[in-house]
Formats: sequence, structure tokens, C-alpha cells
Amino acid sequence: MISPRTTALVCCWKSLVLAGLAGLLATGCKTYEQQNKVIRHWQQGNLTEAVAEANKQATSNAKNKDAIVWRLEQGAVLRAAGLYADSNLAFDQAEAKIDKYAQKAKVRVGQEAGALLSNQANLDYEGRSYDGIMLNTYKALNYLATGQTEKARPEIIHAYQRQQDAVEANKKRIEEAREAVEASKDRTTIDKARNDDKLQSQLAGATAGLDQVKSYADYVNPFTVYLDGLYFLANAADASDLERAHKSLERVTAFAPENPFVKQDLAMADEAIQGRALPALTYVIFETGCAPSRGQIRVDIPIIVSKVSYVGAAFPTLKLQDNYTSSLTVTAGGNSATTALIASMDGIVATDFKNEQPVMISKTIAATVIKAVAAYAANEAARQSGGDLGGLLMQIGTAVYQIAVNIADERTWTTLPKEFQVARIPTPADRKIDLTTPNGMKTSVTVSDGTVNVVYVKSINTGTPLLVSQFKLK
Repeated sequence: MISPRTTALVCCWKSLVLAGLAGLLATGCKTYEQQNKVIRHWQQGNLTEAVAEANKQATSNAKNKDAIVWRLEQGAVLRAAGLYADSNLAFDQAEAKIDKYAQKAKVRVGQEAGALLSNQANLDYEGRSYDGIMLNTYKALNYLATGQTEKARPEIIHAYQRQQDAVEANKKRIEEAREAVEASKDRTTIDKARNDDKLQSQLAGATAGLDQVKSYADYVNPFTVYLDGLYFLANAADASDLERAHKSLERVTAFAPENPFVKQDLAMADEAIQGRALPALTYVIFETGCAPSRGQIRVDIPIIVSKVSYVGAAFPTLKLQDNYTSSLTVTAGGNSATTALIASMDGIVATDFKNEQPVMISKTIAATVIKAVAAYAANEAARQSGGDLGGLLMQIGTAVYQIAVNIADERTWTTLPKEFQVARIPTPADRKIDLTTPNGMKTSVTVSDGTVNVVYVKSINTGTPLLVSQFKLK
């Protein structure tokens, strides 16, 4: 006789199987990378289409699990198009959701349970640590671009604070994941799968090559720290602001020890503390390339569960984007300077990815084990109630469902740059500067009438034109 619990389990799996088949037919198991048309237009340098697609995706996904990541993409694309107010509106909407998740950790607990019979890609995207840091950094730059210098101040402070908060938040995530596995009735099976040598060898491919990427202290974004230093140096209201500027620039010299311009800025901060006025300078901030995207590897999980046709999981990988302009030469008034690295977003994203990996592996394996055990129980219950044919049909159905939901979480902010670089020169008397890329692309700019000016240059890849804007720091 079949128990009510077993009958309920069979009904549950029938529903899941139907949902998996429906999803498979409707979307073809599309991952975020496959759905993301924004980055395709972006990499082609077609800002008009990128903006249209970003607006479309942000609107249609405004209330679902992917709302944050699409608002981030939208904010970055609108910013590149010079639509600064609209960009900040998109970032405001993303920030409100990110902060809400941060304040309501219990939301995640309920969702994690629901993901155990699905996958991590079906959880709400809550924003990664570097997302929040860059979000506030871009909001500050948008305010500076529109002449709202004082509104940039709290955004820079918030971006700086997020870096401090991220370390503790990551420790908490790792501990929560460990406790969840410890509490699971399938803990022994999960541990066996996680410690399997073959599985560990396959997972090593997810981080292959990342050890060669420049790394920073956990969750530090040197560009954000550098902007903090420049802002408070140029807009110091009192001695404490100058001390803050000095401290930030001193930190950046440790992150970018070979950058001569940061050393000059630090010396200038020393002089400012002693009462010397800032000279007439023009900074060129160069934002180049595209940040890493995410792909996936599919791995067979070493669990022997009879009458289960498929036991596997998909894990995310990080894919570096190498089509980028390596530097920018700035020429003005007989002086010439080449931009130097301030921050590698590759390194920032890779550090976050490696920090996240233990949690991601634990959650994915736990979900895979639970689905496999549940599938086995459902197959057995179907065989008892429907004979060998019923058992076979359920076995096929559970296999199809597991394949349908076996996708990694590939969501990531793809319109971030690969690197931030900087150069500084004395502002020429005629206020004209030339910007030249290694492949000969040249742009001329007339600098505004500020004492400390910033010419902001963005290059998406070597084949797209430079996007140039400017603002005054002082």
C-alpha cells in the first residue's frame, strides 16, 4: 500500500517534471549569457540598440528575480550614452533592492529551500559586493558629470563603506552555507560528493587562469578608493577631508605601486595639508574593455542512486574578455603621458568569484543530492503504483526535469569595464589635448575652464570609437 506521503511526492514530481518540460520547450534552458542581447550591442559599439534593449529588459524584469542585474546593465549603458539622470534613476532602483536584501536576510532562507529542487539561477539576484561598490561609484561620477559636486560626496562615502561591510557579509554567507549542509539529513552524501577527487579536478577548470589575474585585498576596488582621494583633495571642506584624501591616495599607491600619477597625487596631498593650493591639472580617466562574463561547466556528480537516469550539476566559470584598448596616450602643450593602471575589474571580479566559490559549490551539490534522492523516491513510488511502465516513465521524466534545470547561475554585470587607468598633465594654456590609442585612433578635446579637470574616456573594445566626456573637480 502506498503511503499518503509517497503519493504526495509522486504528485510533486509530476508537477516538477511538467514544469521542467515546459521550461525546456519555452526557453531552451537559456542562461543569462544567452539571453543578454545588451552586451552584444554593447560590444559592437551600438549604443542606441544597447540602450533600447537595456531599457526593455529592465522594464520587463522589474519585479522578478533578475531585476537588479538588469537595472545595473541599464544604468551603465545609459551612463555611457550620456543620459546621466536616467542612469542614476536605474542605479537608484537597483540600490533600493540590493539594500533591501541586505537588511532582510530571512528572505534568502526561504528562497534557498525553493532552489533545492531547481537551481541557484532561480534565486533572486541580490547583487554582488562589487556591484554595490561600483553602483555608488558610478552614481558619484554621474553627479560630477552634471555639475552636482556636493551630491557626489555621499555616494563616494557610501561606496567606500560598502567595501568595509563586504568582508563581514562574505564571512556570514560562508557560515550560513556551512550550517545548512551540516543540518541536512543528506550531509554524508553531500560531503562524499564534494570531496570526490574527480569532481574537484573538474571544478578546477572553473577558475583556470584566474591565478594570473591581478588580485587585491578582499572586496577593495582601488578605483573607488582613488576617486575618493581625488574628490576630497579637490573639494576639501576642512583638514579632515584633506587627511581622508591623503589616506585614500596612500592606499592606492599600495594597490598600484607602479603608477607614477598616484605618487604625484599623494605628494600633492602632502602639499595641500601644508596649505599649498592645487595646481591647474587635467586628469584623463580611461575606462577600457569589458569585465568578465560567466559561462558554465557541466559536471557529473559522483552519487550512485539506482533508478535515477541523470545526476549532474552545472557550475559557473569566469570568462575574461581580451578585446580591449591597452592604454591611451595624452598629448598637450608639448607634454605627453600614457595612462597607467589604477584598478583591474578582472581582478576584482575574480577575487569575488573565488570567495563565492565554496558557498556556490556547497549549495549546488546540496541541491543536486536532494534532487537525486527525491527523484529516486519518486521513481520507486511510480513503479509501485504504475508498474514497470509507470516507473520507467517517471524515471525518464525526472531525468528530463533535472537536465532542464541543470544550468549554472551566469548572471553578472557584463557592461562594467575590464580596467580603470589614469594619466595627469598640467592643463595647457590653449586647453587642447589629444587622445591617441595604440592602433592610431585619435580624438581631440578642449578642456573646460576648471582648475582640476577630468576628461573621462571609455573604450568598449579596439574596434569601437572612444566615448569622451568631462567634468570639473574644482
